[in-house]
Amino acid sequence: MLKIISLVGARPQFIKAASLSRIFKSQFTQTVDEIIVHSGQHYDDKMSAVFFSELGIPLPKYNLETGSGSHAQQTAVTIVKLEHILLEEKPNCIVVFGDTNTTLAGTLAASKLNIPIAHIESGLRSFNRDMPEEINRIITDTLSTFLFCPTEVGVKNLSHLSSDKSKPASGLNPWIENVGDIMLDSSLFYSQKTSNKILIKSGLESNNFVLATLHRDFNTDNKKRLTNIFETLNMLAMRLPIVMPLHPRTVQKLKEHNISNFENIKIIPPVSYLEMLALEAHSKFIITDSGGVQKEAFFLNKPSIILRNETEWVEIVNNGNAMLCDADSTLIEKGFEHWMSNPKLTYPAFYGNGNTALHICSTLVKELS
Repeated sequence: MLKIISLVGARPQFIKAASLSRIFKSQFTQTVDEIIVHSGQHYDDKMSAVFFSELGIPLPKYNLETGSGSHAQQTAVTIVKLEHILLEEKPNCIVVFGDTNTTLAGTLAASKLNIPIAHIESGLRSFNRDMPEEINRIITDTLSTFLFCPTEVGVKNLSHLSSDKSKPASGLNPWIENVGDIMLDSSLFYSQKTSNKILIKSGLESNNFVLATLHRDFNTDNKKRLTNIFETLNMLAMRLPIVMPLHPRTVQKLKEHNISNFENIKIIPPVSYLEMLALEAHSKFIITDSGGVQKEAFFLNKPSIILRNETEWVEIVNNGNAMLCDADSTLIEKGFEHWMSNPKLTYPAFYGNGNTALHICSTLVKELS
């Protein structure tokens, strides 16, 4: 039996891992022993523990309790603790997701022990090396054995790597494939399980509010940017209600920067994944700096304003489903007006058909056996 470790640590990774675990459990129980390891990078209960019960993910066999800290601290602590587990469990493969410090730590720890690495969401690039996530992506893609890309753009971004599928996959001959986006699997599956309770609880009317999220460090750690975003949203909230589930990082930074002038924005505590899907599905449009929320908006046929000057998900911008507005008040206001006008939009199948997890599991079982 193959032993595969799935390493998670942040909200988007729980969601991606849920789809993978569901397939392992339903179709490969006699073939794969999946072990979930939680780095503890997201340590707030609403940002972590509730996801396991809500998404039906098996509880982690190990929790590294990494917690908060600098990028170096989080990565180093996770590497040290994870190495002991890898030496004890001796897995056939470790699966890492996305671009967090947990992703990087798992990649470095496994590569030193010659354990094959499967990177889900490979090939994404913002081409902005000021973003720590960009560094994590580049290193992880360089060291991984299986590079599962969500789009053709991802495959093209890895064209510099030599890949020959007629030979066994390895770090020097990685398996590179566009398998679609595993987040689509989750959105399709879990959107059937949502309710409107969060709308009632928050006093919101369907299609009559804007959902906003903000957590990227280049926005939260920069007082000028954070102030500008909140002042702009506070003004626009007089036009149409804006609801914002406030990320723990953002709460902390608002206090540090002494920013409090956002009385028009409806601030609510962090929400669960199903609650988030419900808010996204019932919103008029979405304002966010989150890559995952950008995609979920697209999956649910909702336009978005992106509070960045670039995105890894270039398809949604090029197709007119999202607008890059950075922290620029003028651009944010322009985007707000544009989406209020209800332009006609299309939502092509850029990210596959919702069977990504099955394809990944089948490939891993075949190639590792």
